[in-house]
This record gives sequence, structure tokens and C-alpha cells, in this order.
Amino acid sequence: MTAPPVAVITGAYRGLGLETARQLAGQGYRVVLTSRREAEGRAAADKLAADGADARFARLDVTAAESIRELRDMLQRDYGRIDALVNNAGIFPDPGPSQPGSSIFDAELETIRSAFETNTLAALRLCQQLIPLLEGRGCVVNVSSGMGQLSDMNGCCPGYRLSKTALNAVTRIFADELQGTDIRINSVCPGWVRTDMGGPNADLSMEEGAKGIVWAATLAADGPTGGFFRHGERIPW
Repeated sequence: MTAPPVAVITGAYRGLGLETARQLAGQGYRVVLTSRREAEGRAAADKLAADGADARFARLDVTAAESIRELRDMLQRDYGRIDALVNNAGIFPDPGPSQPGSSIFDAELETIRSAFETNTLAALRLCQQLIPLLEGRGCVVNVSSGMGQLSDMNGCCPGYRLSKTALNAVTRIFADELQGTDIRINSVCPGWVRTDMGGPNADLSMEEGAKGIVWAATLAADGPTGGFFRHGERIPW
């Protein structure tokens, strides 16, 4: 009997990450929720499990290489392989539009570095460590943003914008080097979602925003790879 597929979701103690885990569990995945906040992460996994999901929590600091290696070792030991990696963890460190310091003219380089560390380099490290556990098939989703599109780039928020543009480049590079495998790796913009980051006036519910992530996390071997998508539709870089 084939074991159910395994999905790993970072930054999954709330918001889009938790909703993605919920939807994947509903499709029969065993879900591993990770976050740096242990109490909140365990509570989220316990709630999913109480609702019938095969869910567990694993503490992960995405900015710490040793923490990522510990996650890899646990997954290898307890599951053998994984089927999906969703790099959802991210931060928005910039001041909001029209606030002091929001312009690239005034941006602090430390703010930009912190965005890159969490939004770009963490996903890169996780891909390096966990893609081998896919064993040549499965899906990787890098949760990006339309604010990282070069085709629609505006001012303000340079830390977030630059880190998401760079994340899209990470997607492209891995996709090229994974040619000849059945691994699908794509960037996904979930849209403007009512999360703590998106705010209460956003267009989409978390359920709606997570659907595009789940779509990309469950692609068949002949599905698209190396692309940028919103709600399952390709968008320009």
C-alpha cells in the first residue's frame, strides 16, 4: 500500500501557510507545519489533527542553517521522502507606502538585508536541503508576490520588492537545473489576501489565496515548471 504524500509548509502557524496546510490535508496529504513560534505552531497542528488531518509540527527558524538541517534529518528519518515543499515563510520589513523610510531613497540597507535573509536566502537553503528528499518527483512552491514583478514594478517597499524579485530568480535557476526530473518548481503570487500582512481590506479570503498555492503544490509530473502564477494562471515576471 502506497503511503500518503507528504507536504512541508514553512511559516504555517497562521494565515496562508496554515490554510495551505488545511487544504493539502483535505486532499490526503500528511502535512508538516513549521514555524519559529513553537507554541503557536503546535497549537495549529493540534487543531488540524483534531479536525481529522494527519498533521504535525516541526520547529524551524528559516534563517538558521542548522535548524534547516535538523528539519531535513527529521523528515528523512520519519518519512523517508517528501512530495511537496511550500516556501511560505516571509516578512514585510519595510515601512508602508507613504510612511517615512518607505522610499528607496531612504531605505536602510539592514532592512533590505533582513528581507533577503528570510524571503530569499531561506527559500534557497530549504530548496538545497529538501529537494533531494523529493527523489526526482514532486513540487516546490515559492510563495512570491506581484510586488516582485519587474513588469509591474513601482516605488516604495524596496526590501520586500527586491527580495521577492530575487526569489523568482531562485525559482528560475532551480527549474533549469532540475530539467530531466519530474520535479515542478514555480513561484506563486496568492494575490492580495486578508492576512496580518495583507490587512483587512484585501480582496481575497485566505481560502481563496491558498488555492493557487495548493494548485502548484499538487501539479502532476507533466505540469508547468519554472513559471510565475496567480490563481493557476501564468503572469509576467
